Amino acid sequence: MPSADLLLHPVRLRVVKAFLGDRALTTSQLAQELDDVPTGSLYRHVAKLADAGVLQVVAERRVRGILERTYTLRLAAARIDTAQAETMTPEEHSRAFTAYVAGLLVDAERYINGPSPDFVRDGFGYHTAAMWLTGPEYAELARDLTKVVQPRLANPPGKGRKRRLIYTVFLPGPEQQTKISKQPRKAR
Repeated sequence: MPSADLLLHPVRLRVVKAFLGDRALTTSQLAQELDDVPTGSLYRHVAKLADAGVLQVVAERRVRGILERTYTLRLAAARIDTAQAETMTPEEHSRAFTAYVAGLLVDAERYINGPSPDFVRDGFGYHTAAMWLTGPEYAELARDLTKVVQPRLANPPGKGRKRRLIYTVFLPGPEQQTKISKQPRKAR
């Protein structure tokens, strides 16, 4: 299993996200999408991900004497598993979450400042909600969300389909007791 340090590097995280949605890309195509990343740096990050088994070569062809590889993402290898997450220190989790949020910010900025954002048509939104859940209720919610999302992750690219990124964050609220206020009864 690749390490959190490998996967949560800001550029490598963007590379991994570019492949989400069952995409096959050459490094040239990837460079067009991540045009703010220097080409040499991008090639090094792709090589690291390929060496670690996160990206796999699915095709090769010669283009003007250079071997061009087409890669896909090995989704199972692009995850930090529960066992690894349990061994991470609070500082490592903080760095990992910072990289995650930075990636979210980059994606949002690219969309907002893109050529033709249409927030309503594209379903662009962000929301925060709070729920009071027991451990079993939370586990049920997570299972329900997986049931809704999982089948759609298998949708291939196609006519009329737009690639959409979904971010999920489950964050416990601060520990505090909620007091139910009882008004003293007035004597009659």
